[in-house]
Amino acid sequence: MPHTITGGEVCMPGQRLREYLDSNNIRYTNIMHTPAYTAQGVAHSAHLSGKGIAKTVIVRREGEMVMVVLPANQKVNLEQFRLFLHASEVELASEEEFQNAFPDCEPGAMPPFGNLYDMKVYVSEELKSEEIAFNAGTHTELIQMKYRDFERLVQPQVVSFAGEEE
Repeated sequence: MPHTITGGEVCMPGQRLREYLDSNNIRYTNIMHTPAYTAQGVAHSAHLSGKGIAKTVIVRREGEMVMVVLPANQKVNLEQFRLFLHASEVELASEEEFQNAFPDCEPGAMPPFGNLYDMKVYVSEELKSEEIAFNAGTHTELIQMKYRDFERLVQPQVVSFAGEEE
């Protein structure tokens, strides 16, 4: 399903991300799966471990929206994250608050590329492995790529903020 982005340009979900990866000569794999709307559901549908899928959570840090990227089988420990940031206020953002920030993505399927959406990215140290897989802007497609390429392109701040498994 196409989406309209700034300036009236029509774009398919994931197109912006794939164009960005292609323009940077990044090798990646598209993994198609049956529709899934939770990170654990995506992992199951794609036949991957929940700890092998990165989910993107949008958090409001003192009014600023930031991306938090962690394994699908975990959730953000907001208090630990708040302390790490030395912030007075950190809370989960509602989908309504951030949906317009990702005009080329299906709601809740944004990839962890905050640099494409003018958002800071904080990634769990637990995702630093050989490869990373994540939503490609839809609820039916993942992109899998080398973590070192992701880190080079996104330049996230690596932190420890994951909580108990879901």
